[in-house]
Amino acid sequence: MPFRIALSGINAASAELKVIGNNVANASTTGFKKSRAEFADVYATSNLGISQNAIGSGARVAAVAQQFTQGNIGFTNNNLDLAINGQGFFVLNDNGVPAYTRSGAFQVDRDGYIVNSQNQRLTAYQADVNGNITGSRGDLQLSTSDISPRASTAVTVAANLNANATPFAPYPALPAFDRTDPTSYTNSTAVTLYDSLGNANLGTMYYRKTSNANEYESHLWMTNGAGTPIEVVPNGNVAGQPANLTFSSTGGITSVTPSLAGAMTVDYAPVNPQTGAANMSFDVNYSKTTQYGSPFGVNALTQDGFATGRLSGIDISDTGVVQSRYTNGQSRALGQVALANFSNPQGLRQLGDTAWAETFDSGAALVGQPGGGSLGLVQSGALEGSNVDLTEQLVTMITAQRNFQANAQVITTADAITQTIINIR
Repeated sequence: MPFRIALSGINAASAELKVIGNNVANASTTGFKKSRAEFADVYATSNLGISQNAIGSGARVAAVAQQFTQGNIGFTNNNLDLAINGQGFFVLNDNGVPAYTRSGAFQVDRDGYIVNSQNQRLTAYQADVNGNITGSRGDLQLSTSDISPRASTAVTVAANLNANATPFAPYPALPAFDRTDPTSYTNSTAVTLYDSLGNANLGTMYYRKTSNANEYESHLWMTNGAGTPIEVVPNGNVAGQPANLTFSSTGGITSVTPSLAGAMTVDYAPVNPQTGAANMSFDVNYSKTTQYGSPFGVNALTQDGFATGRLSGIDISDTGVVQSRYTNGQSRALGQVALANFSNPQGLRQLGDTAWAETFDSGAALVGQPGGGSLGLVQSGALEGSNVDLTEQLVTMITAQRNFQANAQVITTADAITQTIINIR
């Protein structure tokens, strides 16, 4: 009987050494989670239960439990390397079968999908054409096609028009405005306006202070890429008739004529850019323009159009939003990385390659956005290392070795006793 008991102890110690060896071997494996051998004693039982005087029958391996503690996060130079700071797993699509991992070493395949070294695709919440994150989940794919241009529709001017400038007679009195004659206007400023094909057209706004109290005229001309000058006329006006900007005695703008729905905005009639693009229709907002007794100055001049652009890079936020950057200065969300958590992560089934599968014991996957609920945040340009502590494993190895030797000694002692009994005559 001592032989069998000692043999079970040797088997248990050997199993623990295998677990330790696996931990040590994966001390540098990205996203690896160490395991722990858990043992239970063995007793022979009957219908009446275990006798109070019963001697145990040895030990057995009750479980090899993984320890899902946080590993150290190391930074890399690859934006597609992702680490989870907190709870959760990346969701992977393995040919239609979901898998879960803490290893975030991702790359782009030839079709633009974000994949790992096993060609499993990263799952994310999808974005629509405008970059809005939707509730649908699918494989995260980077679009390498050109981003479509957007025609300019709104211009915002924040400038100061000099209240002490020399006035001109109001339109249509002479001297008439002439864009080629700098003496026929007070100041000017320019902004790039894009048509529906992404062509850049130079829009120049000319300002003339009139002899009317606290009033400026605004003329707008546009020059296309071929150098053709085109007058842009306010809606309701005739060619050559400007918009009028009126200011209060304290310098704030009080009215714009003609205005868009009573706002401090000039609505311009559609204009043909003569580039093959659609007619351009836009408005100019002057609500932040002032007339103070100081020199002319432009504080801000913005418009909402842009040319076409190619993908130049991506950024991933801590909430997993994948933002694409384009050569035209624009950015757009392509999706949001999805994370999953489980009621009992130790119930997951190991698949190898640092991946796990859902089981009945783990419970159903709870998928959500990073930072939501119990899910951790995502760190881009970083990888989570193994949570194996080599010092701890080496100490545990010594303990397992002693257990092995002690059980072997039990066999040696039992053998000596058996030989003594056999030698009795």
